[in-house]
Amino acid sequence: MRKKTAARVLAVQALYQWDLRGREFLAEVESFFRDAARSPQDAEVALELFSGCVAHCSEIDARLAAVAEHWDLTRMAAVDRAILRLGAYELLYCPDMPPKVALDEAIRLAKKFSTAGSSAFVNGILDRIMAAGSASVPKGSADA
Repeated sequence: MRKKTAARVLAVQALYQWDLRGREFLAEVESFFRDAARSPQDAEVALELFSGCVAHCSEIDARLAAVAEHWDLTRMAAVDRAILRLGAYELLYCPDMPPKVALDEAIRLAKKFSTAGSSAFVNGILDRIMAAGSASVPKGSADA
Protein backbone atom coordinates (compact mmCIF):
# COMPACT_ATOMS: atom_id res chain seq x y z
CA MET A 1 0.00 0.00 0.00
CA ARG A 2 1.25 3.50 -0.79
CA LYS A 3 2.87 5.48 1.99
CA LYS A 4 -0.21 7.49 3.07
CA THR A 5 -2.99 5.37 1.56
CA ALA A 6 -3.67 3.37 4.73
CA ALA A 7 -3.80 6.60 6.74
CA ARG A 8 -6.22 8.13 4.22
CA VAL A 9 -8.51 5.11 4.52
CA LEU A 10 -8.59 5.55 8.30
CA ALA A 11 -9.12 9.30 7.99
CA VAL A 12 -12.11 8.79 5.65
CA GLN A 13 -13.60 6.21 8.03
CA ALA A 14 -13.19 8.65 10.92
CA LEU A 15 -14.62 11.58 8.92
CA TYR A 16 -17.60 9.42 8.04
CA GLN A 17 -18.21 8.58 11.70
CA TRP A 18 -17.73 12.22 12.73
CA ASP A 19 -20.21 13.32 10.05
CA LEU A 20 -22.84 10.90 11.35
CA ARG A 21 -22.16 11.05 15.09
CA GLY A 22 -20.88 14.58 15.56
CA ARG A 23 -18.89 15.78 18.54
CA GLU A 24 -19.54 12.51 20.39
CA PHE A 25 -17.05 10.79 18.08
CA LEU A 26 -14.26 13.25 18.90
CA ALA A 27 -13.85 11.66 22.34
CA GLU A 28 -13.13 8.30 20.65
CA VAL A 29 -11.13 9.32 17.61
CA GLU A 30 -7.65 8.72 19.02
CA SER A 31 -8.52 5.25 20.28
CA PHE A 32 -10.19 4.52 16.92
CA PHE A 33 -6.95 5.28 15.10
CA ARG A 34 -4.83 3.38 17.63
CA ASP A 35 -7.03 0.28 17.37
CA ALA A 36 -7.61 0.35 13.59
CA ALA A 37 -4.18 1.36 12.30
CA ARG A 38 -1.60 -1.13 11.10
CA SER A 39 1.19 0.97 12.58
CA PRO A 40 1.65 3.90 14.94
CA GLN A 41 2.80 5.97 11.94
CA ASP A 42 -0.48 5.27 10.08
CA ALA A 43 -2.43 6.27 13.19
CA GLU A 44 -0.43 9.49 13.53
CA VAL A 45 -0.85 10.50 9.88
CA ALA A 46 -4.55 9.60 9.93
CA LEU A 47 -5.09 11.71 13.04
CA GLU A 48 -3.29 14.65 11.40
CA LEU A 49 -5.46 14.35 8.28
CA PHE A 50 -8.65 13.99 10.29
CA SER A 51 -7.79 16.88 12.62
CA GLY A 52 -6.93 19.13 9.67
CA CYS A 53 -10.23 18.34 7.95
CA VAL A 54 -12.20 19.04 11.12
CA ALA A 55 -10.30 22.27 11.84
CA HIS A 56 -10.93 23.58 8.32
CA CYS A 57 -14.33 21.99 7.76
CA SER A 58 -16.35 25.19 7.37
CA GLU A 59 -13.95 26.55 4.72
CA ILE A 60 -13.71 23.17 2.98
CA ASP A 61 -17.50 22.78 2.93
CA ALA A 62 -17.90 26.30 1.55
CA ARG A 63 -15.44 25.53 -1.25
CA LEU A 64 -17.15 22.21 -2.01
CA ALA A 65 -20.58 23.86 -2.06
CA ALA A 66 -19.31 26.59 -4.38
CA VAL A 67 -18.15 24.11 -7.03
CA ALA A 68 -20.78 21.38 -6.61
CA GLU A 69 -23.23 22.47 -9.28
CA HIS A 70 -26.80 21.40 -8.52
CA TRP A 71 -25.68 19.50 -5.41
CA ASP A 72 -26.34 20.45 -1.83
CA LEU A 73 -23.63 19.13 0.49
CA THR A 74 -26.21 17.62 2.85
CA ARG A 75 -27.73 15.59 0.01
CA MET A 76 -24.43 13.97 -0.94
CA ALA A 77 -23.73 10.49 0.34
CA ALA A 78 -21.89 10.72 3.67
CA VAL A 79 -18.99 8.62 2.40
CA ASP A 80 -18.61 10.88 -0.66
CA ARG A 81 -18.68 13.92 1.61
CA ALA A 82 -15.92 12.40 3.76
CA ILE A 83 -13.78 11.63 0.70
CA LEU A 84 -14.35 15.10 -0.75
CA ARG A 85 -13.46 16.77 2.54
CA LEU A 86 -10.21 14.82 2.76
CA GLY A 87 -9.33 15.47 -0.88
CA ALA A 88 -10.13 19.17 -0.59
CA TYR A 89 -8.12 19.41 2.62
CA GLU A 90 -5.07 17.91 0.93
CA LEU A 91 -5.48 20.17 -2.12
CA LEU A 92 -5.96 23.36 -0.11
CA TYR A 93 -3.90 22.91 3.05
CA CYS A 94 -1.11 20.41 2.35
CA PRO A 95 1.55 22.22 0.30
CA ASP A 96 3.81 19.15 0.28
CA MET A 97 1.09 17.04 -1.35
CA PRO A 98 1.16 17.10 -5.18
CA PRO A 99 -2.39 17.96 -6.33
CA LYS A 100 -2.45 15.06 -8.81
CA VAL A 101 -1.67 12.59 -6.00
CA ALA A 102 -4.40 14.05 -3.75
CA LEU A 103 -6.89 13.79 -6.62
CA ASP A 104 -5.86 10.24 -7.58
CA GLU A 105 -6.07 9.06 -3.98
CA ALA A 106 -9.55 10.57 -3.54
CA ILE A 107 -10.74 8.83 -6.72
CA ARG A 108 -9.25 5.54 -5.48
CA LEU A 109 -11.09 5.93 -2.15
CA ALA A 110 -14.36 6.62 -3.95
CA LYS A 111 -13.93 3.49 -6.07
CA LYS A 112 -13.22 1.43 -2.95
CA PHE A 113 -15.89 2.75 -0.58
CA SER A 114 -18.72 4.27 -2.61
CA THR A 115 -20.96 3.69 -5.60
CA ALA A 116 -19.95 3.06 -9.21
CA GLY A 117 -20.50 6.70 -10.19
CA SER A 118 -18.85 8.24 -7.15
CA SER A 119 -15.32 8.26 -8.50
CA ALA A 120 -16.39 10.44 -11.45
CA PHE A 121 -18.38 12.68 -9.07
CA VAL A 122 -15.40 13.08 -6.70
CA ASN A 123 -13.08 13.68 -9.66
CA GLY A 124 -15.34 16.42 -11.04
CA ILE A 125 -15.74 18.26 -7.74
CA LEU A 126 -12.05 18.14 -6.81
CA ASP A 127 -11.04 19.09 -10.37
CA ARG A 128 -13.12 22.25 -9.99
CA ILE A 129 -11.42 23.03 -6.68
CA MET A 130 -8.03 22.59 -8.35
CA ALA A 131 -9.09 24.79 -11.28
CA ALA A 132 -10.33 27.50 -8.93
CA GLY A 133 -6.92 27.49 -7.30
CA SER A 134 -6.16 28.01 -3.67
CA ALA A 135 -5.18 31.68 -3.80
CA SER A 136 -7.98 32.66 -1.43
CA VAL A 137 -7.00 30.03 1.15
CA PRO A 138 -3.57 30.49 2.70
CA LYS A 139 -1.90 27.09 3.14
CA GLY A 140 -1.89 26.10 6.77
CA SER A 141 -4.35 28.74 7.93
CA ALA A 142 -7.07 27.66 10.35
CA ASP A 143 -10.73 28.59 10.32
CA ALA A 144 -11.51 31.32 12.81
